[in-house]
Amino acid sequence: MITGKNYIGNTLSARGNATFHSFNPKLNTPTEVPFFEATDEEINEAVDLAWEAFTVYRKIPGTQRAAFLNAIADEILALGQELIDMYMAESGLPEGRAIGERGRTIFQLRSFAELVSNEDWRNNTFDEAIPDRQPVPKPDLRKTLIPLGPVVVFAVSNFPLAYSTAGGDTASALAAGCPVIVKAHAMHSGTSELMASAVVKAIEKTGMPAGVFSHIMGYGHAVGTALVKHPKVKAVGFTGSISGGRAIFDLASRRDEPIPVFAEMGSINPVVITSKALVSRAEAIAQTYANSITLGTGQFCTNPGLILTVDGPKTEAFINDLAERTIAIEAQCMLHPDIKKGFMENGARVVAQEGVQVVGRKENDLEPNYAPSLIATVSGSDFLNNPEISQEVFGPFSLVVRCKDKTELLEVIANLEGQLTGTIIAEEEEYQDLCDVVDALENRVGRLIFNGVPTGVEVCPAMQHGGPYPASTDSRFTAVGTQSIARWVRPICYQSFPKELLPKALQ
Repeated sequence: MITGKNYIGNTLSARGNATFHSFNPKLNTPTEVPFFEATDEEINEAVDLAWEAFTVYRKIPGTQRAAFLNAIADEILALGQELIDMYMAESGLPEGRAIGERGRTIFQLRSFAELVSNEDWRNNTFDEAIPDRQPVPKPDLRKTLIPLGPVVVFAVSNFPLAYSTAGGDTASALAAGCPVIVKAHAMHSGTSELMASAVVKAIEKTGMPAGVFSHIMGYGHAVGTALVKHPKVKAVGFTGSISGGRAIFDLASRRDEPIPVFAEMGSINPVVITSKALVSRAEAIAQTYANSITLGTGQFCTNPGLILTVDGPKTEAFINDLAERTIAIEAQCMLHPDIKKGFMENGARVVAQEGVQVVGRKENDLEPNYAPSLIATVSGSDFLNNPEISQEVFGPFSLVVRCKDKTELLEVIANLEGQLTGTIIAEEEEYQDLCDVVDALENRVGRLIFNGVPTGVEVCPAMQHGGPYPASTDSRFTAVGTQSIARWVRPICYQSFPKELLPKALQ
């Protein structure tokens, strides 16, 4: 049952009077249950409890943390249809997507449980002493990884489960030994509270310290700002807009003790399609990318928002076909009115720029929060001369850039901001001519895809979900996969330490 209250540790709390509602985008109405904005007192208590829990939780063996993570997965499953129904009501997304995302969330939790069930993930390093080395003796040196401390996780709008309350950031931080305070996304507060209840039950069943997890809510920026500025918070995880991520990053940098913010932000995910690929399979590529552009109403950080081509005999026909196939796909509901508003405004801004032409746009009347897909095109020279054209349009939108030659194509890639992904669609006979394209994309993206689509992010050790700014605030780390645990730890070296005082993993 949804209460609308905050979880401070494993206790429900609602000490303030300020309330808000989440929103049903399909019905275009607020949901019924009021949710309580966290008070300053609740925020401070949540962080204080997390700090107290850290002194215990950081030393709990990996096997016990693994049992905790698996228990969270079990409790999420136990929520059953109630979670799925709430997810759909607050997101406008279909049941299949809800079930699939729940499965991904559970898989992430179990993957981190398996990772920390032994100490191999810490990359422990041993350099034995050489006391008789001349001219200077070598000391005994041992290095491991230790958790940073309490982590604030901002739940996201486009993945109410997999990137939110018990999603990848929370799972990896808990796996690392860091307590977590989740700031729920206001538009998914009911979904978030249900997920929080699953975590709390897992805490109680596995005997974890109460402050290892708290879940607090708020509609505006005040709650999040207070959390980031709190001196006992030691790191932040965020997935969302460039403006939101940058604001959090700047807040954290201005603290007396600056802390790391691992923010995954905007990306238009360039796709290079060669002329020979279009000659060979233009229709198949058009259908594949129409599906990718509209997948989840385009509300993916890996949505292919930019397609780069060199003008050839099939280019114009491909662009027209892509537009026709894209707008032929049934319009879908967006996550909430603010995202729909942003999609319409940003799309209108891009197509209003000089040289940009609309090739296809759904013109028929739609329900209030449904998105009219949009395909536009522009020349390479106009794209290079106007940075406004390259800004992200979050939704079912893609811009096709027609470059006059390969030199201009490489210049376009070189002038892009940092991106999460880059894709190349090409024929085998062209491989030897693509090295410069690969080199150019390597400098701008975190993941390179060949003859595929960027939508879909596998959860595995080799995944890199991050890229040069503004795709993320630190391109050395991933937000997806088991290696994302590296965000929440730091190296520490012990020199000439007696065995009895060393961590067990270094003894």
